[in-house]
Amino acid sequence: MTIDSPLSAWQQAIAQNGFVQDEAQEHAVWALQKCFEALHEDRAPVTGVYLWGPVGRGKTWLMDQFYQSLRIPARRQHFHHFMGWVHQRSFQLTGTADPLKTLARELAEEVRVLCFDELFVNDIGDAIILGRLFQVMFEQGVVVVCTSNLPPDDLYADGFNRDRFVPAIKAIKQHMQVIAVDGAEDHRLHPGTGLQRYWVAEPGKSSALHEVFRALTLGQSISSEPIAVGHRLLKVVQASKSVLWCRYADLCEQPFAAMDFMVLCDTFKAIVLSELPNLSAQKRTGRIARGTEDGVVRVAAGDRELPQLSVHDDGVRRFIALVDECYDRKVPLYLEAQVSMAALYTEGYLQFPFRRTFSRLQEMQLQRFAEV
Repeated sequence: MTIDSPLSAWQQAIAQNGFVQDEAQEHAVWALQKCFEALHEDRAPVTGVYLWGPVGRGKTWLMDQFYQSLRIPARRQHFHHFMGWVHQRSFQLTGTADPLKTLARELAEEVRVLCFDELFVNDIGDAIILGRLFQVMFEQGVVVVCTSNLPPDDLYADGFNRDRFVPAIKAIKQHMQVIAVDGAEDHRLHPGTGLQRYWVAEPGKSSALHEVFRALTLGQSISSEPIAVGHRLLKVVQASKSVLWCRYADLCEQPFAAMDFMVLCDTFKAIVLSELPNLSAQKRTGRIARGTEDGVVRVAAGDRELPQLSVHDDGVRRFIALVDECYDRKVPLYLEAQVSMAALYTEGYLQFPFRRTFSRLQEMQLQRFAEV
C-alpha cells in the first residue's frame, strides 16, 4: 500500500482500521505533516520532530507512517542500532581530525532524514558522543524525527557528567519541534484479536512451549546442537532453520549484546524463550565510585554513586533489548515464565524502561502483531 502522507495514513487508519482517535495524536500528525511538506517542497531549514510520551500512545506507529511516506533518502533505525553504528564508524575514523563531523557529513550525503525509535540515554559514552553529534548532524542539514518516553530535558537526567550531554538537549530543542503524545488511550491494547504468546508455567505439567514449537516447525528438521552467535555458542532447547527455542538463563544471563539479538532476529522468524524467572528483586546498595590513585596522590575524577542494580538486572537489560529487537523486527516472541506478565518485573532499578517492555509484550499478544 502506498502512503501519500503522514496525515492521509492516519486518517485512513481511523476510517478503515478502527483506530481510536485522540487529540494528542492529531497534534503529532500535523507536526509530522508540516515536516513532510517542507521536505518535499525543498524548504530550508526544515524543523524535525521529537515525539515523546508514555508507552502505547502510537509514537512509533506515527513515525513509521511518516518514514514510509517519504520520497527522499531516509534511514529508519532503533536508537540503539543507530548508536551501535555511530560507535563502530567513530572507531573506524580514529585518527581523523574531527571524527563526528566526518561521520555527520557522510550521513548527510547518504540521507536527508534520519528517523529513530526509542531515544533513551543511560550510558556516559553515548551521552558524551551525543553532546556533539546532534549539533554536527543538524549543521550538516540532517533532519531528525524520533520517539522517546521522555521529554528532552529529562534525558540522562541523573547521569554522570550530564553537562557533557546538555549541548545535545539544546540542539534538539533548537532544531526539532517537541510534541507530547500523552493521550489517555493505550493504543497497543486495541484494536486486535488476542493470540496467546505468553504462558505461566504450571508445576508438574509439561511446558506449553512444546506444542508451540511443534506447530511453528511442522515439516522442518530439528536440532538441539548449540548455535554460533557472534563469537559465542548459544545453548538451545531445540532449533529449526526458522525457529529458535532456548532458556532465559542461556540467552539473557550470558554475555550476549544487542548486536547478537539483531543477528538472531535476522536469522529466525520466531523465538521461543522458556524458564523466565520472577525478575523482580530488591535493589542492592550502590557503592561510591571515586577517583583513581597515582602513588600517594589522588587523581580527582569525581565521586558518584553507582546504580543500585538488583541481582537480576544484568539479565533484565538483555531481556529488554531482546523484546525491543523482536518488536522492531516484527519477530514473534513466545514466552513461558514462573509468574504472570504483570508480575514479571515489579521491583528493581530498571522499572522505568521495563514499562515499555511490558507494553510491547502486551501488544505481542495480539493477532495483528507481526502482520505485514
